[in-house]
Amino acid sequence: MDLNKILSISGKPGLYKMIAQAKNGLIIESLIDGKRINCFMNEKMSSLEEISLFSHNEDVALKVVLRNMYDQTNGQKAIDHKADDAAVKAFFALTVPDYDQERVYVSHMRKVIGWYNLLIEKGMFDY
Repeated sequence: MDLNKILSISGKPGLYKMIAQAKNGLIIESLIDGKRINCFMNEKMSSLEEISLFSHNEDVALKVVLRNMYDQTNGQKAIDHKADDAAVKAFFALTVPDYDQERVYVSHMRKVIGWYNLLIEKGMFDY
């Protein structure tokens, strides 16, 4: 799965797919509603390929975490990211057993689970 063109933009909900480069930024499409907008270079963008999570040994790439979630759920949606904290932590511990519990907060877990569910919903996995 190529996560280079899937972006997370600080201050904007959901994920975005890079469509093209513009003179002063990028043209992106929301995975939530399909609207295309201009994203300027001064906005903080992160490709999902670049994101990793803290663990006790070494950082775990988000791509690996998403793959573990896919394997854990047999390609189905995961639990709701708005579930209670204990359920989110239990699910996350199954997919990333050695995550650093002091530096990975429940809000991070919720965000990753929400991203996973969105990618599954839009059929973006090609495992």
